[in-house]
Amino acid sequence: MSLLKELKVPAFKAGGQPEVDLRTYSLSIGGLVEEERHFSWAELLAMPMSVVNCRLTSVSGWSVRADWEGIVWRDFIKKVSVLSESDHARFTSIGGGYTTVVSLKDLQEPRVLLAIKVNGEPIESEYGGPLRMVIPNLWGYKSCKWVGRIDFTDQMGGGYWEDRGYPRSGIIEPGFTFDVNTKARRQIKGGEVIEF
Repeated sequence: MSLLKELKVPAFKAGGQPEVDLRTYSLSIGGLVEEERHFSWAELLAMPMSVVNCRLTSVSGWSVRADWEGIVWRDFIKKVSVLSESDHARFTSIGGGYTTVVSLKDLQEPRVLLAIKVNGEPIESEYGGPLRMVIPNLWGYKSCKWVGRIDFTDQMGGGYWEDRGYPRSGIIEPGFTFDVNTKARRQIKGGEVIEF
């Protein structure tokens, strides 16, 4: 059981929770790239893994700090030949039920990663496993769950929550968050929540 389940972190299944078979799973890369790529689960596991301690902050009013393990974005992007005109990436969940677009500038934050584990345990499906994004510098709805495809593009676009009124930028705004780890309500300054 992962830390997320132990702490009873809220599990949102926007777009529908897909069934995933790791024997046939493939992460597809397309859009503004020199060539489309497809990475099997075994190929992803063979990539360099890193552990990043950071907080995932939900626009719905809570946040959780954990050790996320996976492929740091800056390492992953070296495996893909992105064309120079690309300045955004569109993340799509397996089955296509969820999408979000993130600027490549925001993805340059050194702790952004494609996460496979949390505190040493595989991420359960309800929390976005087997593979989810963790983008600590943006609201959690930008951290796509069940990642199945990444398309590089030259423009910001909508997404599941953005098309329902959430800001396209995903920048964390000042306010309050309920810290799931300590069960305390805390004020946040805006931007990535790093204070606790």
